[in-house]
Amino acid sequence: MVRRVLSLTSGRIAVVILVLVALLALCGPWLAPQDPLATSDNTLASASGAHWLGTDYLGRDVFSRLLDGSRISVLGSLEVALMALVVGAVPGILSVYSGRAFEWLTLRLADTLVALPFLLFAIAVIALLGNGITQAMLVTGALVSPLFYRVSRAATLAVARSPYVEAAIVSGASVGWIARRHVWVKVLPPIAVALAQTIGVGFVIVSSLTFLGIGVQPPAPTWGGLLASDLGYLSHQPWAPVAPALLIMVTVWACNLLADAIRDVSGEAGRALVDRRRARSRTSTSAPVPVGGSR
Repeated sequence: MVRRVLSLTSGRIAVVILVLVALLALCGPWLAPQDPLATSDNTLASASGAHWLGTDYLGRDVFSRLLDGSRISVLGSLEVALMALVVGAVPGILSVYSGRAFEWLTLRLADTLVALPFLLFAIAVIALLGNGITQAMLVTGALVSPLFYRVSRAATLAVARSPYVEAAIVSGASVGWIARRHVWVKVLPPIAVALAQTIGVGFVIVSSLTFLGIGVQPPAPTWGGLLASDLGYLSHQPWAPVAPALLIMVTVWACNLLADAIRDVSGEAGRALVDRRRARSRTSTSAPVPVGGSR
């Protein structure tokens, strides 16, 4: 599936953008030309050779803070996505094979989580457990998990009715063996689509919380926090919010683009894409090669 995704232009664009964002999260603090927390008297300065994106209201280098703040945004979004994957996908698969009581319980729990406003819950958890982004992201991931539950359950139901799975059940195969051997291969593409979309949702959630000043203790830099601080000085630097807003928008767009690419190459569409390419390759190899030249 990875090769199919990379064969699409949209897939390559999304992967390149997300790899660059990941590199920013890994190497951003070391690539920062200045200390992102160091203040100076040169406040609200314009872009220059010493400060590529200028300085903020405390004289801190905006470019360095943007690089350093990428780590919190990326880690927070991954925490949301992985928590939602674990909490949602596993019960979704097991609900098909674990009896009606477990199925009814997980369905009602998923319906309850869908009705809860996850952003308000994240704020409530931070208020109860302290100002930390990790616990808020884990709770938010649990509230977003019904997406993975529905996707994995629907894909598992489609596989469960197939003849080879019914034959495996009749022969005495365990639920774990059936899930590993037959179900996971069919469930993986829709889960991959949901995972890419959820990472984008995680970026929006992290940016929203840090924009409100929740989850991260100042003066730690974040993309949402930079956007919020820049909005207070638009009369001095009207261009200042462009960089953090553009980073958030491009990252979320790349996640959605990757989800669309995965969806396009999986299932019937993916097989049709492979068949068309095979047909083109056979046509190109079977084309007659002219011998000699014309006078």
